[in-house]
Amino acid sequence: MFTPRTVAVPASAAVPAARRRPWAAAFRGLIALAAATGLVIECVHGSVLVVLSFFTIWSNILTAVVLGLGAVRAWTRRPPLPALWTGGALLCMSVVGLVFHLVLDNEASEFNQAAEIARLTGAKAVANQLLHTVTPIGAALDFLLLTAPGALRWRHAAQWLAAPGLYFTFALVRGALISPDAPTRYTYPFLDVTVHGYAGVLTNAVVLGAAFFALGLAIVGLDRIRPAPRSPEYRISSERARGLK
Repeated sequence: MFTPRTVAVPASAAVPAARRRPWAAAFRGLIALAAATGLVIECVHGSVLVVLSFFTIWSNILTAVVLGLGAVRAWTRRPPLPALWTGGALLCMSVVGLVFHLVLDNEASEFNQAAEIARLTGAKAVANQLLHTVTPIGAALDFLLLTAPGALRWRHAAQWLAAPGLYFTFALVRGALISPDAPTRYTYPFLDVTVHGYAGVLTNAVVLGAAFFALGLAIVGLDRIRPAPRSPEYRISSERARGLK
C-alpha cells in the first residue's frame, strides 16, 4: 500500500513575510528625530528638571519612542506597535498642538501667552516649533497616511486619559511642593492654583479632560471610516491570490 509522504512546509511559505516599508521607516524616523532635537535643545538651554515638568515634553518623549520604534519595525518587517500606544501618542500630540495654537499662542484666549512666545529666538524658537507644530503634524500624517485603519477601539479613548490625568496630578503635587516664588511653579496658566484656586483648576481640568475624551473619540471614529493607505502591505490578499476565491 502506498503511503503519501508528508512534507514539512515552513511557516514562511504559508504566511508571506511582511514587506519592508522604507518610506514609513524614514518618515517616522524623521519625526522621532524632530522630537528628540527639540527635547535636546530645551534641556541644553534650560533646567532639565523644569523642562521635564511640561506635558509638551512628556508627549514628545512618548512620540519619539513610539515613532522611533515604529520606524525600526517598518524597516525590519515586524508588526506595528499596539494601537493603544500609537493612538495614545497621537492623542497627546494632538492635545499639545491644539492647546498651544488655540489656547496659549492665541491672543483671544484667556490663558494667552503669545507675547512670551513671540520673544523666543534662535534655538529656543526652533525647539518651540519642533515640539508644538512639527511633531503634532507629523504624528497626524503618520496616522492618516502610513497606518492601516480599524485598529483603534472605543475603549482606547478612555484609557488614553490616563496620561493627562497622571500629568495633572504631578503638576499639582509639584506646585504644592516647590517654592511659591519659583517662576515655573505651575507649568501652565490654567493649572495655577494661586490664580484660580483648587476649585477653578479642577474645573479647568474637567473641561480639558472632556475635550481630550471627545478628541480621542473623534480619532477612533475617524479610524473606523478612513480608507486604507494605497500600499501593497495593507492588502488582505495579493492580486495573484484573487483567482483562487
